[in-house]
Amino acid sequence: MCSEHGISRRDFIKTSSAVSLAAVSSLSVSANAAQKDNEKMVEKIAVNGRINQSVCKWCYGKISMDKFAAYASGIGLKSVELVGPKDWPILKKYGLVCAMSNSHGITKGLNRIENHEECLAKIRKSIEETSEAGFPNVICFSGNRKGMDDDEGLKNCAIALKKIVGFAEKKNVTICMELLNSKLNHKDYMCDRTHWGVELAKKVGSDRFKLLYDIYHMQVQEGDVIATIKKSADYIGHYHTAGVPGRHNIDDTQELYYPAIMKTIVKTGYKGYVGQEFTPTGDAFKSLAQSVKICDV
Repeated sequence: MCSEHGISRRDFIKTSSAVSLAAVSSLSVSANAAQKDNEKMVEKIAVNGRINQSVCKWCYGKISMDKFAAYASGIGLKSVELVGPKDWPILKKYGLVCAMSNSHGITKGLNRIENHEECLAKIRKSIEETSEAGFPNVICFSGNRKGMDDDEGLKNCAIALKKIVGFAEKKNVTICMELLNSKLNHKDYMCDRTHWGVELAKKVGSDRFKLLYDIYHMQVQEGDVIATIKKSADYIGHYHTAGVPGRHNIDDTQELYYPAIMKTIVKTGYKGYVGQEFTPTGDAFKSLAQSVKICDV
């Protein structure tokens, strides 16, 4: 893997109303100038506005957050996701959000009662921080099976999520459980089929719990991506992308045709974010730009 707008996050020293107003004005000018300078440096690629595109920073290694956020904003992305609160002021500097905030880990998840206290504490903390920042989503995971029956895991996940989803409703944050393949990348992971995830969403029974549908992972695990998106759209709160096979660039070397997938997502009425989450080959920024353009339907 596999998530939190503006000057309000900065601390101002209040000495007098005149000084405070001057400080705010200066910071506003600086932020606007940074965005304008960035627009001059790179070409805006995401221009159609039907898909709110995001990108996962972990795929881009040691590139500084400031440089990465500047580029992401410049090409028209709306978000850099799966980064922590320490990076959020940089995102806001460039008019970006964190569309998906982190919480607990992948393998030790909500399918085991003994994990609930630890996982729910991390989810609650992330919801609080995400809500304060004005961001939309917090990620969670089922955990691995380790011999557990899927029905038992489903029941245990629902028990855990019902304990926290009311808090998410109050904070206007959506908890999203990620669908991951267990064939190749995440052996033994329980939430590895869309049907299982949809059944969990039905049991939880709140619009503040949905699925993170990772297109790469579900193509590897079960295929039938477009039909599944159409059928399950009401239960999907976020999307991730990558090429199959290899989890690399979205281009003509891989089997998924992303323009058709993106058009399907648009037709469902989806208004959330689509996060680019592939390991780039070649020049990192050029690879990202190419994939963003392909998805800008």
